[in-house]
Amino acid sequence: MSDLWHFSEDPSLGRFVPRDGKVWAIDEPHSWLYWFPRDCPRACFWAVESTTDDDVEWWLDGDRGRRVAVIETVWLERVRAVTLYAYRLPAEPFDIVQDERFYIASTPVEAIERVEIGDLLARHAAAGIDLRDAESLYPLWDKVVESTLEYSGIRLRNAVRA
Repeated sequence: MSDLWHFSEDPSLGRFVPRDGKVWAIDEPHSWLYWFPRDCPRACFWAVESTTDDDVEWWLDGDRGRRVAVIETVWLERVRAVTLYAYRLPAEPFDIVQDERFYIASTPVEAIERVEIGDLLARHAAAGIDLRDAESLYPLWDKVVESTLEYSGIRLRNAVRA
């Protein structure tokens, strides 16, 4: 198992107590899905083995290794300004895996370390994440979920309805 992470704007966390019976963590390969302010709506997508060549060409400019995150333009300044922290968590208490990327513990978890993420735009660029913006996520999102791409929509309830 890769490292597990929890992301927050709160620099004072260290102990994670279950909320609604759960402490959530994300694995290292998917941690980029959380390099955003907590409430920022985002549509993220990437190719998997079953993604068609047509979808790779259309959505990923022909690059099967490309990962894309789209946020709404109104969130761009907040992404630039936020201070985000990554908390590395021990693997042991996490016993449930959801969607092969999310991990759930039912008991309190002590963080192993806290890392300040720094400039989120630079972090996305350095990791090769194609960070895009759009006036509204919904026209795009409706098409992404109909594609053969793997995707993650986070905080979409906060997105502008266009």
